[in-house]
Amino acid sequence: MSGSRGADHHTVIVIGGGQAGLSISWHLTQRGIDHVVLERDTVAHEWKDSRWDNFTLVTPNWQCALPGFSYDGDDPDGFMQRDEVYAFVRRYAESFDAPVLEHVSVTSARQGREGGFELQTSAGPMHAEQIVVAVGGYHIPVIPRFAEKMPSEIVQIHSSDYRGSHQFPDGDVLVVGTGQSGAQIAEDLHLDGRRVHLVAGTAPRVARFYRGRDCVAWLHDMGTYDVSIEDQPGGVGKRENTNHYVTGRDGGRDIDLRAFAVEGMQLYGRLLGVENGVLRFAPTLEASLDAADRVAESIKDNIDAYIEREGINAPTEERYVPVWRPDTETTELDLATSEIRAVVWSVGFRTDYRWLEIGAFDGEGHPTHNRGVTAVPGLYFLGLPWQHTWGSGRFASVARDAAFLADQIGLEVSAAHSRNSAQPQSQMV
Repeated sequence: MSGSRGADHHTVIVIGGGQAGLSISWHLTQRGIDHVVLERDTVAHEWKDSRWDNFTLVTPNWQCALPGFSYDGDDPDGFMQRDEVYAFVRRYAESFDAPVLEHVSVTSARQGREGGFELQTSAGPMHAEQIVVAVGGYHIPVIPRFAEKMPSEIVQIHSSDYRGSHQFPDGDVLVVGTGQSGAQIAEDLHLDGRRVHLVAGTAPRVARFYRGRDCVAWLHDMGTYDVSIEDQPGGVGKRENTNHYVTGRDGGRDIDLRAFAVEGMQLYGRLLGVENGVLRFAPTLEASLDAADRVAESIKDNIDAYIEREGINAPTEERYVPVWRPDTETTELDLATSEIRAVVWSVGFRTDYRWLEIGAFDGEGHPTHNRGVTAVPGLYFLGLPWQHTWGSGRFASVARDAAFLADQIGLEVSAAHSRNSAQPQSQMV
């Protein structure tokens, strides 16, 4: 084909060798569709390289159900640790001999001049009739520009580079952000004996257990993870939402920032910036804590209603009572007089699809799609947060999303085969 001569050709090329890329590979293997999975590092490396030493899943092990492969250990209600998750995903790849090419990065992908897609990779040019982009939605760690104004002696890292308190010099640690990673990193440092200063954001929280069960189990039975994003309040705007903070550590428990404060953790409202070594905070702490609690209690309300509606015999449980409230809110902190020696920025990521030179993105660089299917024929995305439902970016629903895309790919392959079969007859006419 023009522009593809000498290129390694496949019917489908999957970009990304994590659980999403492997899930679609399983389906394509079952259908006998020629494909290859390109992984810039090694299979599942993000689980090993971008999580801290004491990381655990926040969803129970029984939710780790990939196509043709499920958790089969002796602790289905527990929470796998980092190395266990890494091993689990690698075993999955081995279970069906996934056609993964490791250490192959894609530097550019564009539509071919005569159809399909042309890829430039570290292993040479490749061509595919269809491509599946399974690289997740978290690419470039975000650190605010005002971090440059922090005193030079203070160690600064992004949450994706955090491994444990051993990375930092003696002294206090400031953690900025209370999404899942920020809240759990603050807990990790706190349990390790560090004095933590935590900047609270707008992330909601959820109770680990309620009325005798993990809240995830209740929500699963209630069908919460099956509601499409189009049917959610706010619609596709849900994709910008921060996940609820909770932990699977030590068998699972709540993360209660108020309880941390009682134990000596210093809490602050939104960080506005730093000038001359002085941190400035907005007086938003109490509002943030109250909002997080309201979400947790609203989830319990929904569980209560479900239990009553279904006539389930479940133990009753007293509702949460706040154990701490700020008397006043700190709006300034002079680093020169504090004991803070390190900062962990846990304020998220931004996408980076610059290598994908195809018009399939909105004005903010996010893929425009419906359940992973784009308006560009043959281009698909998999493993995105809220791709179709709440569980799309996690183990919970990636299998369902992969099956849906595999069906779309199968239809395209069949249609292409029919066109090719009819071509000689058309030429004779």
